Amino acid sequence: MFSSSRASTIGKRLLLQWVWFLFPFLIGCAGSATVTDVASDLSEVSITTASSDEEPKRTEPEGEQLGVINEPEPILPAIVTDLTGTEVIVNSVDRIIPLDGTVAEVVFALGLGDRVVATDLSATYPPEADALPEIGYQRALTAESIATYSPTVLLATEIAGPPGVIDDLRRLGFPVVIVPNRSGPEGPPEKIRAVAEALGIPELGEELANRVTQGISEATIANPTSRPRVVSLYLRGASTQLVLGRNSATHWIIEAAGGESVAEVLDIDSSESISAEGLMVVAPDVILVPSAGLESVGGPDGLMTIGGLSQTPAGKHGAVAHFDDQWLLGNGPRVGSVIERLAAFLDEARQRKEEVR
Repeated sequence: MFSSSRASTIGKRLLLQWVWFLFPFLIGCAGSATVTDVASDLSEVSITTASSDEEPKRTEPEGEQLGVINEPEPILPAIVTDLTGTEVIVNSVDRIIPLDGTVAEVVFALGLGDRVVATDLSATYPPEADALPEIGYQRALTAESIATYSPTVLLATEIAGPPGVIDDLRRLGFPVVIVPNRSGPEGPPEKIRAVAEALGIPELGEELANRVTQGISEATIANPTSRPRVVSLYLRGASTQLVLGRNSATHWIIEAAGGESVAEVLDIDSSESISAEGLMVVAPDVILVPSAGLESVGGPDGLMTIGGLSQTPAGKHGAVAHFDDQWLLGNGPRVGSVIERLAAFLDEARQRKEEVR
């Protein structure tokens, strides 16, 4: 039996997969411009039949939780200029709605989780955020569903949309703050500071950002003896099967963990559809994939039928590292623990290669 929070998370994963399959339809109904995805080029790939002799490695579902800051006292009004250059005045943080799972995680880590009244579907951590009412998915929002909760402040990243909905919310008088969401070691601290500033607790944001920076630094493998090759995949069933590039959330994590990203080897910036020939040439030692993506292709067995993966060193050794989507792709407060776990996994791959030599 699943606990209620675990069942809720699994339900969200299934619903998110369903949203992704219908995403073009939803955006079409909203009548807005296309919203950019972390891996935006959706394309079919060739599939071959293969199997792995070993069970893929698994990771813990949530990672190390940072201590929550207790009873912050916001200094309001908070006047901020957000990522879009818009000046936003926040007079109250009594009813917060984060429109992004990692932003919700930051709000809870800053000690204001009890003021969050709703989240979007991508919020799966902490469990308290997972259990809150949902206003839809951050890429396919409606102003009506959000306005129902009478938020005093909305926090989002640039992927929230459709864009017209953000404009509608501002016209209705709701403060909407767009916070940065850069990939790279500077990204998570930058996001934390922006959220904290909008909530009137910049000093606490600085404290949390410094702790996250320290965690990233401590987890980073500066001079590995060798760098196992890692292919980072973004999967949503048969319709979306991509190799993520240098601009993705995972590229810098792979490098920090002591690996060599296939994106660098294949010179991929954004993303490309999986090529059996390309994978055979680069011969990845490890496959990195979000857990929901792995589930969407039928788990480990289904993964090994895609694009010749079973014939790579990673496939032959069952070297598949998968992490919760929010944990791996969110560039949030727990990113240091992702680097640490992946580094340990890569160390195993490194030892295998050295034994062969």
